[in-house]
Amino acid sequence: MKRMLAKPLLALGAALIVLGPAPATASAQPSLSSPESSYSYEQRLNVAVPPDLEFTDESGQPVKLGDYFGKRPVVFVLAQYRCAMLCNQVLNGLVEGLRGLPDDAGDKFEVLIVSFDPREKPELAAAKKAGYVADYGRPGADKGWHFLTGEQASIDLLTDTVGFRYGYSQPQDRFAHPTGVVVLTPSGKISRYFYGIDFPSADLGKAIDAAGAEQIGRPVPAYARVLLLCYDYDPKSGSYSLNVMNAVRLAGALTVVVIAVCLVLGWLRERRASRERQPPDNAFSDYALHPGADAPGSPNHLMGNKDA
Repeated sequence: MKRMLAKPLLALGAALIVLGPAPATASAQPSLSSPESSYSYEQRLNVAVPPDLEFTDESGQPVKLGDYFGKRPVVFVLAQYRCAMLCNQVLNGLVEGLRGLPDDAGDKFEVLIVSFDPREKPELAAAKKAGYVADYGRPGADKGWHFLTGEQASIDLLTDTVGFRYGYSQPQDRFAHPTGVVVLTPSGKISRYFYGIDFPSADLGKAIDAAGAEQIGRPVPAYARVLLLCYDYDPKSGSYSLNVMNAVRLAGALTVVVIAVCLVLGWLRERRASRERQPPDNAFSDYALHPGADAPGSPNHLMGNKDA
């Protein structure tokens, strides 16, 4: 057994070494100590978003987050309007999910998009709103979609409150950040998180209904989270690159584990079948001890012992 298990286990170990996680880069970039702490979306369920945080809406008017609380649940997204990668995909996925609901933004819920880039201004927010309101395609949707910009102090407090961790690469002028949607209750408490860029209408509808009743949802389990990052920091080049290798490593490791398990199960099945084919050790022991006895299958045994 040890010899037969040695090869698959050694193959598994070698593959996990090759496909294992990349080395830590804390010393290379202190502000981005690790992917876990640098850009992630920590779930802060039942935490109240500060209503007095000041921002500017797409028309250039000063507003407070509390202006959007009090009546309806809020579908909330942190994004960079200039982001040409996953930020657009998040908003596209949100529009698609909301289009599948029977209720309209502005009537049943509010949609609140806040830029985490303090350099972005209301003009860019207005252009972004016009595009997504048109894509949403519901009459009167303009009153239910809100695109805000703000100063760094307000952005920092907001991102910290909702658990949004992100980093910035000055040489590349790009952000590394998680993706997702947060549903807030009418009172401004965090009710539910959605991760990734795909937000099924049925799930969004249930979350909006629950938040509307001031209910706090359950945390998303770790195995179900899909955190897509715009960029990963590369200490060798001093820039961000697409985070593909982590997915490749994980897929490769899982493949090796599956192969190893299949090999072990196959060996166990073969061993069990071999045992069933092999006669018991004492099958002929009585006949060996009594030479005069007729062995099973012998003519005398089949016809009966004449001397009996």
